[in-house]
Amino acid sequence: MVCSFSELRNKEVVNVQNGEKIGYVDDIELDTSGGRIVSLIIFGRSRAFGLMGRDEDIIVRCSDIELIGEDTVLVRFEKDAICLKSHSCSVENLLK
Repeated sequence: MVCSFSELRNKEVVNVQNGEKIGYVDDIELDTSGGRIVSLIIFGRSRAFGLMGRDEDIIVRCSDIELIGEDTVLVRFEKDAICLKSHSCSVENLLK
């Protein structure tokens, strides 16, 4: 299946470990030297209609993706294993 970025943005990300709906794909992180996608980025939910800021962004490594379907992206990871963007998260940490 070939999937464009605009189609990927309309897919909801669901954790198959506990069935939690994480959100929608908002951005991707690319490895420009290798020409491949490193991770999917899901923006944090806004608090109080955006007046109180947002939660931390969630970065899902591509190695954690189980399946990209028609409507959803199924991922498998423990809650402690996700990388939050507001913490110093670099590409080297994502590849481990």
